[in-house]
Amino acid sequence: MLTIDGSSGEGGGQILRTALALSTVTGKPFRIEKIRAGRPKPGLLRQHLTAVKAAAIISGASVSGADLGALALTFIPGPVVAGDFAFAVGTAGVRRLCCRPFFRRC
Repeated sequence: MLTIDGSSGEGGGQILRTALALSTVTGKPFRIEKIRAGRPKPGLLRQHLTAVKAAAIISGASVSGADLGALALTFIPGPVVAGDFAFAVGTAGVRRLCCRPFFRRC
């Protein structure tokens, strides 16, 4: 399993969103630690949890650590399933970030 340091680079949510997208597409599991460690409020926020839950539903993934404020998460994807999905993301600004792992343009 790939382990990712979530404090790398800008230390924000983009590392998590990219990891979710790649894991969902490739079927490779990952663990991310120090999630958003470079931010004033580290850990998972609501919009990150929405992206994790959406990826889990779309890929039938097993997820541990998907809790508000969590600093680590394990994502083990299954096969991607087709369907119509709806996810409540909160504000319009967050919508783009939540769907970014799944669509090239959102």
